[in-house]
Amino acid sequence: MSKQMHVTRVRASKWEAAEDAVAIEEPLAVRLHGRPFSVIMRTPGADRELAAGFLLAERVLRSADDLGTIEYCTDAEVPDGAERANVVNVTLTDPARADELLAAARRVTTNASCGLCGRQTIESLATDVERIDSPLSIAASMLTQLPERLRRRQRVFDETGGLHAAGLFLPTGELLDIAEDVGRHNAVDKVIGRQLLRDALPLSQSILMVSGRSSFEIVQKAAFAGIPVVAAVSAPSSLAVELADAIGITLAGFVRGEGFNLYTGPARIRTGD
Repeated sequence: MSKQMHVTRVRASKWEAAEDAVAIEEPLAVRLHGRPFSVIMRTPGADRELAAGFLLAERVLRSADDLGTIEYCTDAEVPDGAERANVVNVTLTDPARADELLAAARRVTTNASCGLCGRQTIESLATDVERIDSPLSIAASMLTQLPERLRRRQRVFDETGGLHAAGLFLPTGELLDIAEDVGRHNAVDKVIGRQLLRDALPLSQSILMVSGRSSFEIVQKAAFAGIPVVAAVSAPSSLAVELADAIGITLAGFVRGEGFNLYTGPARIRTGD
């Protein structure tokens, strides 16, 4: 989503008034059984999927079986339609678990660049998630094609130049799903959340491609979804590499042109295809 904003365009020494498309960023308040849980700064759209993916990463949800409903709020505390569109209420199949979670909740306000901010250590994740042993095998030549295939589907980026993208691909290179958002982590939550709502996890035959860099949080989200391969057009962080190695994820960075760097899990990548 984008909106037109007034700008002053400067080209060489010439100044002129103009309009430019700017990516929309608004807060999404996530409630758990009607009570505040978190606020996510995001690009509106796919809000139910975003909430589902975010709550999976927060370990509020472990699978689709834990989820009751995700609905936009309609109560009296939300006075008009525009604000209602920025508040979702999530119910769990076990209301008692919601009480426990809220009692011990870490109240989270994320911004577009933060994600989970390293809340969990690699050691604690290793006890929380099974190691990913997917036998997925993909061709190196196919992996190098994914950034362009993702880029061709970034509709709002074409308008604004201001959104990140995350895409899920099959081993054949077919695009399974894509999401755009001002936050890289939000885009990942949207594509994973959509698969969670379809009860399609674990995504053991999928590749996650992101338009920016690979952070600890992005690898973490992939681990919770069972994704065996994460690729990015830019660099990974040191913690992303360490987590990918510990959890069994193949991590590729600098996927550009005809090459890339493999930081972990090279056995899943075939050459000569």
